[in-house]
Amino acid sequence: MGKNNKKRPPVPDESNLILPIHPALTDSAKSSAPIVDTHTHLISTFSEYRRKYPEGKFETIFDFVRGVYHDKDVAAIVDVYCEAPVQKAWKELADSAMSEQDRIDKWGGLEYWFVMGVHPHEAKHYNDAVESDILEAMKHPRNVGWGEIGLDYHYDNSPRDIQQDVFTRQLRHAVRLGKPLTIHTREADDDTERILKAEVPKDHKIHIHCFTDAPEFAQRLLGHFPNLYIGVTGVITYSTNLNTSSVIRSFASSPSPGPMRIVLETDAPYMIPGNIYKSLKELRSGSRLPLCHTAMIPWTAEFVANEVNIALGEGADTNAIYDVPRVMKEARENARAMYGV
Repeated sequence: MGKNNKKRPPVPDESNLILPIHPALTDSAKSSAPIVDTHTHLISTFSEYRRKYPEGKFETIFDFVRGVYHDKDVAAIVDVYCEAPVQKAWKELADSAMSEQDRIDKWGGLEYWFVMGVHPHEAKHYNDAVESDILEAMKHPRNVGWGEIGLDYHYDNSPRDIQQDVFTRQLRHAVRLGKPLTIHTREADDDTERILKAEVPKDHKIHIHCFTDAPEFAQRLLGHFPNLYIGVTGVITYSTNLNTSSVIRSFASSPSPGPMRIVLETDAPYMIPGNIYKSLKELRSGSRLPLCHTAMIPWTAEFVANEVNIALGEGADTNAIYDVPRVMKEARENARAMYGV
C-alpha cells in the first residue's frame, strides 16, 4: 500500500482556544450554573499548549488559566496528579491558591483544588517513597481526595496483579483518612467492583472518572454506593462511545427520577467535546483544536441534556426537560457534595 500523503490541517491559531460563551448560557444562566471541572490535568494541559504553541503568549500556567478562562465563569477545578514518582510541582500550585487574594491575582478568581494518587498505568512504580509523598500531600488544605486510582485492563501498562495490589493499598489509606475517591476503571468491571465493595464503606464518596464501561456495571455501583457519582467527559460526544449515553438515559427512565448522579469533567488535555465545532464558525474547515480545557464543559453539558431529553421522549412534562444550565447546576451541586468544592 502506498503512503497516505493527505496533509493534516495546520494547528489553528491559539486565539481559537478562547471560546465563545455557550449560546445557552445567558448572563442569568451563568450565575446559577458556573463551570466546575472535577477532573483536569493542568500541568499536562499547559505542557501540551506550549508544545503546540512554542511561541504562545501564555508563559506560565497562571497566564494560561487567567487568559483562557477569563469571563467563562469557571468557579472551580480539581487538578489531578497520578504519576509515580509524584510531580513536585503540586505544592507550588496548591500553595499559590491558599489565600483569597492569591486566587484572585494568580488564578483569576477560580478555586483551585487537587487530588493525588497513582494511576493504574503507573502501578508498577508504586513504592513506599511514592506513598509517603502522597500521604504528605493529603495534609494540604487544598487537597480534596485520593486519585485517580484503579484498574486499566485495556492497556495493561502494569501487570494486573500489581494493579490490584496497588489499588487496594491506596483505597485502604484513603478510607482511613476519609478522603473521597477518584476512580479510573477501564475494561476491569468485575475486579473493580469486587475490590471497591470489599474495601470501601457503602457511604464513602466515590467519583468514577470518565465512565465508558458497561451501563449495567454503572447501575450496580450506583445501587451499592449512595454517594457515588459518574464522571462525564467530552468522550460522551464520540460515536465510538455509546455506554456513557446509555447511563445518562437511564437516569431519565428511572422509576423514581431525581437529579442525575453525575459530575462534569474534562480530563484535559484530552477529550475535546465533538459538538464544540458547531460553535466555532471561524475555525477553518477540517481544523481541530489541539487540546481540551475547562471552558469546554458547557458543550459536554449540552450533549448530556440532549441525551436525557431523547430518553424522556416527545410529550415529556416540561419540568422534566433538561437544558445546559440545568445539567451544569445539578453537576455543580454534585461536585460540592462529592469534593466539597
